[in-house]
Amino acid sequence: MNKRTAMAAAALAATLSLSGCGYNEIQVTDEATKSAWSEVLNQYQRRADLIPNLVNTVRGYAQQERDVLIGVTEARSRVGQIRVDPTDPASLQQFEQSQRELGSALSRLLVVSENYPQLKSDQNFRDLQAQLEGTENRITVARRRYIDSVQSYNVLVRRFPVNLTALAFGYKAKPQFAVENEREISRPPTVDFGQPARPAVPAPGAVPGGAGSLPTPAPTPLPTPAPGGPALPSTAPSR
Repeated sequence: MNKRTAMAAAALAATLSLSGCGYNEIQVTDEATKSAWSEVLNQYQRRADLIPNLVNTVRGYAQQERDVLIGVTEARSRVGQIRVDPTDPASLQQFEQSQRELGSALSRLLVVSENYPQLKSDQNFRDLQAQLEGTENRITVARRRYIDSVQSYNVLVRRFPVNLTALAFGYKAKPQFAVENEREISRPPTVDFGQPARPAVPAPGAVPGGAGSLPTPAPTPLPTPAPGGPALPSTAPSR
């Protein structure tokens, strides 16, 4: 009986010791980063799943845009071939680069659609655009949450005395997404689906030839009549 009591007391002491040194907190924050990363992958996969239908819809109206269609398909294929390890900075950087390339290919595809009014009016294409826009917003939110969760974890495993526990159990700081523009990652992107640009209108009272005014067209010269031919009508006002 005394042996069991001693073992229970030792287990309780070990539990209290682990709690006091931050071990349990490390577990919580580590699991939070894993959950946030899973959501990032989920949203990127959602975007990849939209691409085949989007490409097929565009192909139905714009088969001549072969290079753009192939570019999107190949970029999606490269993304699918990457096996990313979020704890490896090089692997995370490769994953992020491939996703940027896919995003650029999608942007070129949407720009091409501007040249085909029938494609832009197709209901299926418009639905896919709306889904893509929502997915881009979800990707931004998921990345932001992952960045925040990794930041919380990294701060914890570097803080004394938790850093001693992290060192003892092999918990290291995790790499972050390379955020080139913090403002862009902190807000959902705007996806423009074809609002035609409006011509510039000069401000009221603008001086001709001045800033903000439209250029004045040069007068068109009248043709010179052939010798002996009929005279051209005069442009001077009659009195």
